[in-house]
Amino acid sequence: MKTPSSTTTAPARFLLLGDSHAGPIGRAARAAGLPFDGGPLGAGREFTDDFFEPRDADVVFRGPEAEQHYRGFLRGLQVTGLGAVAVPVVSTLGLSAHFVATADNWQIYRGPSGLMPGFLSSALFGDIVRASVRAALAFYRHALGLGLRVLAVMPPQRVPAHADPLVFMAAQDVIREALTGLGVEMVDLRARTTDEHGFQRPELCEPDDAIHGNLAFGRLILAELLERGL
Repeated sequence: MKTPSSTTTAPARFLLLGDSHAGPIGRAARAAGLPFDGGPLGAGREFTDDFFEPRDADVVFRGPEAEQHYRGFLRGLQVTGLGAVAVPVVSTLGLSAHFVATADNWQIYRGPSGLMPGFLSSALFGDIVRASVRAALAFYRHALGLGLRVLAVMPPQRVPAHADPLVFMAAQDVIREALTGLGVEMVDLRARTTDEHGFQRPELCEPDDAIHGNLAFGRLILAELLERGL
């Protein structure tokens, strides 16, 4: 779900850096004629390991494709490093909780009736989740340290077959809390986009797809960004 950066000549309103969940945001911005730069850098699974190296006023992505996209986005903003970006950064990196929630990874914590009582609210669970996304947390910490305004977008509430829904819900709350603690602004539309069970409403889902939101979902995110002054 690659989304190229904006091609408008007007000044960009934000830099979009993310995984495939950034796609609907970029499509919505282009459809609305809102100038931005950026887009997906790769698939969500690429941002669960040590995916970048910090520099004094920049980052280097270890994946060649991600690094190529990133440098192109910076050129669109006419800067050479992240620290020189003068607009807010909107990101979905590290928020693909379905990778953290892969059911097989949690079998050791299951008993005959499912996950051990209290496990999802335990300190151990929180430590495991934060360790799983430690590289993403380091990325946000570094960006904030450069003086950037950083907003992170919560993912669509869609859980593919390989993931445990309860772990998905609990893990993303741990990630959200960790990011908030760092000073990241969270764009969390779950109260407006989910059904009575907490899952993404069908009209906001990409058809024939197990995890992504659609253009309508992207438009809701974009409207929230505009309300926040972007």
